[in-house]
Amino acid sequence: MKANKFIISALCLSLGAMTLAGCQDKAAPAKEGAEQAPAAAAPQENATAPAAAIDKVAMNVTGAGASFPQPIYVQWAQGFLEKAGGQVNYQSIGSSGGVKQIVAKTVDFGATDSPMSAEELDKEGLVQFPTVIGGVVPIVNIEGVEAGALKLTGDVLAQIYLGDITKWNDPKIAELNPDLTLPDENIVTVFRSDGSGTSFIFTNYLSQVSTKWKDTVGADKTVKWPTAQTGTAGKGNEGVATYVGRVKNSIGYVEYAYAKQNNMAHTQLQNAAGQFVQPSQETFAAAADVDWSSTKGFNLVLTNQPSDNAWPLASATFILVHKNPANLDNTKAALTFFDWAFKEGDDMAKGLDYVPLPANVKDLVRKEWEQVVGQDGKPLYVGN
Repeated sequence: MKANKFIISALCLSLGAMTLAGCQDKAAPAKEGAEQAPAAAAPQENATAPAAAIDKVAMNVTGAGASFPQPIYVQWAQGFLEKAGGQVNYQSIGSSGGVKQIVAKTVDFGATDSPMSAEELDKEGLVQFPTVIGGVVPIVNIEGVEAGALKLTGDVLAQIYLGDITKWNDPKIAELNPDLTLPDENIVTVFRSDGSGTSFIFTNYLSQVSTKWKDTVGADKTVKWPTAQTGTAGKGNEGVATYVGRVKNSIGYVEYAYAKQNNMAHTQLQNAAGQFVQPSQETFAAAADVDWSSTKGFNLVLTNQPSDNAWPLASATFILVHKNPANLDNTKAALTFFDWAFKEGDDMAKGLDYVPLPANVKDLVRKEWEQVVGQDGKPLYVGN
């Protein structure tokens, strides 16, 4: 697979002691040379839009977790470093790792694509809030098949990952794609090796569209993959993208930005309304048109929504912080960072094909932050 700034940034950020300023310097060569894919960056005019007045802050905040939002967290952190002088170090280690680290209090914030339940949040003393909305997309490496050309239903996708469909020219796939010439080649499935919120989104969807998948595999951040003997496991979205890019006749699943910025061939999917749709900001937003105040801790899963234009693998991604943090300054700084991102980072998110939270949802999040308190019992940070 062609290299790209996302992949390099992800590898760089996985080194917890390394700051984003250092990562930026090392990522620069990815922009050059015939073998490099286009860099995943928001338009310059968006990244440098006039910002609200903010005092320079001296901080070094650490976070870890989901690889799904890693591209936008890199963009936001770079912008925040320039505007406010604060460093935000984010390790893309998967949602399971993010939850474990925030529970263990080894980071200032955790990140997960699989929202914790109200009971889990209460047990661990955590506050949970969404940051952006995006989508998981199936990606394929089939000679002659371009991005958005291949059509799949949820049931056919489940059968591929169950190992019940093993050839690309299987009649069930061919029937959906009469205009494509599909090879008589074995399908190589690629999946996550780490505990992954992206895997939760993917398997949650498959559990809704396939009774067999629900009964034999289920939905979780880590599952026993039926095609483990013939497939390949990759760490993080970047690992799955790398393997699909290298292995002919493979299929995987990644957050949309990884597919688009690496020029990978995503598929169409049939949604709950029976429509074949493409991944886009519009179809992600259609899936996210829900009542965000309906559950405690924003515990909403956006897969397989009924809207005619909804992408069936849409999802929000979430941040976790402690209600009574041990490091008050760092937690306050983390909330300051995300509030800045809500005010100044929407164009960056759109540039990477995420959907920013609606203004009313951002206000709900700021209200949720009031649960994070200092030793005096007063809110540690009040957003506005």
